[in-house]
Amino acid sequence: MEAGCLVSWREDISSLFPAETPSPKLKDLSSQFSAVRKVRGDGNCFYRAFCFAYLESAFHSARALQRFKDKVLQSGQVLASAGFDESSFNHHQNTVVNVVEQCQADEQEHTLHRLFNEQMVSDSVVQYLRLLTSAHLQNHADFFCNFVEASDLRVYCHQEVEAMAMECDHVDILALTQALDVGIHIVSMESDEQHLAHHIIPEGAEPALHLLYQTSHYNILYVRPQQ
Repeated sequence: MEAGCLVSWREDISSLFPAETPSPKLKDLSSQFSAVRKVRGDGNCFYRAFCFAYLESAFHSARALQRFKDKVLQSGQVLASAGFDESSFNHHQNTVVNVVEQCQADEQEHTLHRLFNEQMVSDSVVQYLRLLTSAHLQNHADFFCNFVEASDLRVYCHQEVEAMAMECDHVDILALTQALDVGIHIVSMESDEQHLAHHIIPEGAEPALHLLYQTSHYNILYVRPQQ
């Protein structure tokens, strides 16, 4: 991955293991996925990967992009009902809408790639997703408090979710996918078995994007086209 790059261009899946003799897991990964897009490991990788991969997957579906944009526009009410002041999220919300509008106008991979590699734009998108995740957790506290290892959900959200560069937990991922109504497929290299672990979040959803989880880090995966 080039220095200074937040999201790379697509690379062949083999770039993940250049020096290794592929293990059964890596062979399995190669048989299912043809390419990877690497995301900088700065504690924000899940949120950055999630939004980039979703927008890229929705490029050729005007309806999907419009639906996502509508969700973002409506999310102001979600954030306000969780106690966020408009001044804390307005700028970040507008950034995401602006990125979606540029995708709608352009449908070009290089536009999305350029925007996500502009640090201020990219980080603003991440900050918006973190605030939305926090708001969803707090608005559904009765459910999520059972899964958060903290005595106070609000404190957890403030310290672990809203703060930049904090790695995200499974509960945060579930909250974000519910908030935006986007299904994701996470392929994990972390299980001890010889096989990859597959997680669809929320359960039973039709995933719009595929992410690889390896050593506490997320990259974007691309399914190998069926022969």
